[in-house]
Amino acid sequence: MIVDTGRPIALVTGASSGIGQELAACFARSQHDLVLVARSADKLQALARELEEHHQVKALALAIDLTEPQSALRLFDSLKRRRCLPDVLVNCAGVLAQGQFVHMKPAGHQAIIDLNISALTSMLSHFLPLMIKRGSGRVLNVASIAAFQPVPTLATYAASKAYVLSLTESLSQELKDTGVTVTALCPGITATPMLSAATRANQQLSRLPGFLIANVGDVARQGFDACMRGDVICVPGLVNRAAMLASRAAPKWLLRGMGGLLARKVV
Repeated sequence: MIVDTGRPIALVTGASSGIGQELAACFARSQHDLVLVARSADKLQALARELEEHHQVKALALAIDLTEPQSALRLFDSLKRRRCLPDVLVNCAGVLAQGQFVHMKPAGHQAIIDLNISALTSMLSHFLPLMIKRGSGRVLNVASIAAFQPVPTLATYAASKAYVLSLTESLSQELKDTGVTVTALCPGITATPMLSAATRANQQLSRLPGFLIANVGDVARQGFDACMRGDVICVPGLVNRAAMLASRAAPKWLLRGMGGLLARKVV
């Protein structure tokens, strides 16, 4: 249990693996106490013990399925009772499914929407008012490079991340002069368990050149730095930044055509 140590508190969802786990480590290294949230209790407990031991911080592990109705509200109320409401909110929990839209089951699309969009929005709606009232706070929303363009075979996932990016940019303007900043981390292809699962489902992804696959620790560090600076958008990697700039400048018809061409090569 976190007691009042005088250290800032970072709440990290999706903390049990991948970018979320690495972001939790970044905040621990910077002497933040932690609230770690994911569905896997065993992994969270192990991570909490590791971060407490290595960085002399306090870490609270809470196994929560954020897609369940009112889960964000229950989490908020629980932390309020414990007097450990966060100074930093990291929305990293997310899910990806790859394949032709019509070949995915409706429940698969809904699962992406429930976690990537609905749960993230609910977390923001519960925790942002507290930060604004306090006059300080930071939010890091994990989006994706896929947020900048349509991605056939990742249609619902890419659309969900476009939502996260758009919401972040809108909030960054709404919250000007409140003391609260909102950052979107938009990584490209990153070496995480999510990529491993996608590769098992589609062996063509194993042909991706190594230079396109980012190190998860590097991605997390850049996201952490951007969050602490209050940047609105962080796109790790030169290739990804070039792709992002090109996508914002190119006509929509060209982006659609290029996305379709690439998708046909990997499906």
